[in-house]
Amino acid sequence: MELTPVTDLPEIRPGDDLAALIADRAGDDLESGDVLTVASTIVSKAEGRVADLEEYPVSARAQEIADTIGDLTDEEKDPRFAQAVLEESTELLIDCPFLLTETRFGHICVNAGIDQSNVPGHDLLLLPKRPAKSAERIREGLAEHGHDDIAVIVTDTCGRPFRHGQRGVALGWAGMPASRDWRGEVDRDGDELEVTVQSVVDELSSAANLVTGEGADGVPAVVVSDWEFGDLEGSDELFRSVEDDLVRQALREWDWKGGA
Repeated sequence: MELTPVTDLPEIRPGDDLAALIADRAGDDLESGDVLTVASTIVSKAEGRVADLEEYPVSARAQEIADTIGDLTDEEKDPRFAQAVLEESTELLIDCPFLLTETRFGHICVNAGIDQSNVPGHDLLLLPKRPAKSAERIREGLAEHGHDDIAVIVTDTCGRPFRHGQRGVALGWAGMPASRDWRGEVDRDGDELEVTVQSVVDELSSAANLVTGEGADGVPAVVVSDWEFGDLEGSDELFRSVEDDLVRQALREWDWKGGA
């Protein structure tokens, strides 16, 4: 597998054609069968998903959240940011000492994935509304510019429970399944695999993140070449349903003040 960063992309602004910009710079590095990972930051910028704190009138719930977290951490918290998080979420799983939420497209992350860095002229950068649709639009745009059969993954970075640090994850994808299903296959001892489902879109996102980097030196798009999905069954079920998610069920019963 080979990872090639797409360099020299300009600062992305609302309305920019990401597919055209990437196709122009990727050139011969982008071939049929490749996977293109695109950071959600530039997808959001192209889609105008920027906002200012003054756009969020503070509700009583947002004020309560900001006050509670502020008292606990001894730091002043802006209730307008809490309001923005609430408006970008379908469920608030943890409200203290930080906000863990479910986004409107099913991703669970801190602060609804809202970024307060790398947003020239604005306070907030929101996640794409429908990352899968965003990935499909980029894929179609690449085809219009002569790059057919390119799978596209919209990526982000987030932390993991029980571990320090962040890693790349997939928010939306097009042109490939999210995971490959090893159930029914056998291990080296000949025993049948019963639960193994490999999230390839997350693994490719994480691998690409090693190349994209972070901070001011970050590169927001990477071409993944010489990788094949294989002949295993595929699935697009990436986000667990509430019924299958024991952690989410436990969090609904958890109280940060002293347990359930």
